Amino acid sequence: MLPIIKILPIIPALLSRGHRPLKMNFEDQLKALIYFHLQEHGSARHLIQDMNENNFAKENIAPEGGISISSFSEIINSRGLEQLLFVFQELYKQASFIIPKKFTDLGELVSIDGSLIDAVLSMFWADYRKSSKKAKAHCGFDINRGIPNKIFLTDGNGPERPFVSMFLSNGQTGVMDRGYQCHHLFDQLQKEGKLFVCRIKKNTKMTVLEENKAVSGSHVFYDAMVLLGNPGQSQTVEPVRVVGYKVAGIKYFVATNRTDLTGEQVATVYKLRWTIESFFKWWKKHLKVYHLIAREKHGLMVQILGGLITYLLMAIYCREQFGEEVSIKRVREIRNTILNELFNSNSDEDNQGNKILKEPDHLMQAKT
Repeated sequence: MLPIIKILPIIPALLSRGHRPLKMNFEDQLKALIYFHLQEHGSARHLIQDMNENNFAKENIAPEGGISISSFSEIINSRGLEQLLFVFQELYKQASFIIPKKFTDLGELVSIDGSLIDAVLSMFWADYRKSSKKAKAHCGFDINRGIPNKIFLTDGNGPERPFVSMFLSNGQTGVMDRGYQCHHLFDQLQKEGKLFVCRIKKNTKMTVLEENKAVSGSHVFYDAMVLLGNPGQSQTVEPVRVVGYKVAGIKYFVATNRTDLTGEQVATVYKLRWTIESFFKWWKKHLKVYHLIAREKHGLMVQILGGLITYLLMAIYCREQFGEEVSIKRVREIRNTILNELFNSNSDEDNQGNKILKEPDHLMQAKT
């Protein structure tokens, strides 16, 4: 929590509605969300039971006097979003300063992708199909440092392309799969002075303006400046560069406005897109970020931000303490530390003054 303690004084205040004091201030809310993800709790009820019965959680996580499931649900679904966004942005700044950059010869790379979140039928806002509900998290991932940097949330059918420009600052390169192929988007990004590397469908119509000679022996077999699309219909206004390369017998075509890179470097940039897929997989598996504790759109965004903040804290911790990237090994070490403190806080002494460890009440009840 040290990186958060540094910024607590400048976080926007979380104010109570009306004249009643807050049952859970923002620091309590943030601690509960981080604890939820670190401990892999499966539901809000599991978390609340832990905070009410586990001595470690009661002393270090829960608000004074405890919290009920109804109060916790009301808080998660209606408060703290502005503050969590602020914390996420500030932690990203800290992490980007601490974590060394990779791929410096390729520039600042941001992988862009969406991830579907299974929702329940009562989440009416999460449109997807008639018999199922899903939300979609649109994420930007800093490839050079291996950390998430931006997030947006929509229903499961929400379009992905409108967010591309929001993910990128001038000088950054957006790296995208072919689902983001849109010739109007390519023109828009070029007009805004933003860079992109995007896989395109191999049957895309191309009007060649200038073709570069392929290097002998390279896996890059095509490199040309073209206009994409059918003339008079969906054709790009601005020329784009298309690089074609082959891996394991599969041909890939990538559109970009990066003319400063070699064809091989363009291919390498696109290959690095997999880092966001690896992040989503790890994040879902080891932090259980999609075990719903909220039903409203506001609450789900709160929960997702809690998971992203937990990941950034782990990234900072692993880099500062061990000089390495986030790993499940380090997460398990923290969980074991919490477990050890839990048992120490539940210990008694025998007649000779020796400590006797008791199991926490909720574990004893579970065994019973």
